[in-house]
Amino acid sequence: MAASPVQKIIAVTNVVAWAGFWAFGYLALSADWTNTAQTVTALILAALGGGLGLWAYLRLVRYSEESGYAPAPKRADRSHLEAEFQASEGNG
Repeated sequence: MAASPVQKIIAVTNVVAWAGFWAFGYLALSADWTNTAQTVTALILAALGGGLGLWAYLRLVRYSEESGYAPAPKRADRSHLEAEFQASEGNG
């Protein structure tokens, strides 16, 4: 099972984005708070890295579930709820 080039690009993007999140997040937390330009820039870059990393991670999860590499999550069977609702309303 070979990964497509798009999957590899998304995986690299995931790693780089999370690295940026942690690096700029640290810079934002350790920066001198009187220098607001530096702090705001680091916060914005950390937020972009976190958002891009989360997006890439969720895309990788989707790819792994579609390919069968990871099992799809179990879903609850909710088919009985409509019948129970109808019975409680006196319609069933």
